Amino acid sequence: MPPHIDRLFRMELSSGGRKARRFFVGFGQVRAKTAEDRTLLELLDPVAEAAGFSIVRIRLMSGAQRRLQIMAERPSDHDINIDECVALSRAFSEVLEAADPISGEYVLEVSSPGIDRPLTRIEDFDTFEGFEAKLELDRLADGRKRFKGVLAGVEDGNVGIDLEDDTESTTLVPFAWITEAKLVLNDQLMKHGAEQRAARLAAEAAEQHQEEDEA
Repeated sequence: MPPHIDRLFRMELSSGGRKARRFFVGFGQVRAKTAEDRTLLELLDPVAEAAGFSIVRIRLMSGAQRRLQIMAERPSDHDINIDECVALSRAFSEVLEAADPISGEYVLEVSSPGIDRPLTRIEDFDTFEGFEAKLELDRLADGRKRFKGVLAGVEDGNVGIDLEDDTESTTLVPFAWITEAKLVLNDQLMKHGAEQRAARLAAEAAEQHQEEDEA
């Protein structure tokens, strides 16, 4: 069998629920794709962490005008507002100007991951367990590279997914194989996003009232 074709490794029966759990075996970068992306991530990760944020994904995009796209979030609630994006962009700019890791001109873009966010760290698959997602692998597994289904958590470095075309088992895919992953925009995710926004606005309003009372 060619090395890029991976086969079903084993099946374990379980009592109740889904009958079986299928395991793929093998050894992928999602936060940073290229060597240049990884260099930039190593440079800017500490900057984000010092400011209380985490980098979700970084991409240096080619084209007529190169763009350095950075998605970031607060680890506490996986969100970031416009003012925080501006402040983080300034912090990144200071380091990038000093280190000068990118040749030529480029535009820096700092944004939130968005509601149908990419899933780039293994903990993301635990955080968004129960939501529908699409995965793309760096190799064929069971004859395909793309999978779609409901996230079923993480187990021993593998991402669990209940595939839409397989109601009998939960598939475990090594996180290291995943090159792209993102949530599917559907009613469930829209409702979750609305609830998050409402909670954030309520917290901000309460904080503002407290500041006014103390003034």
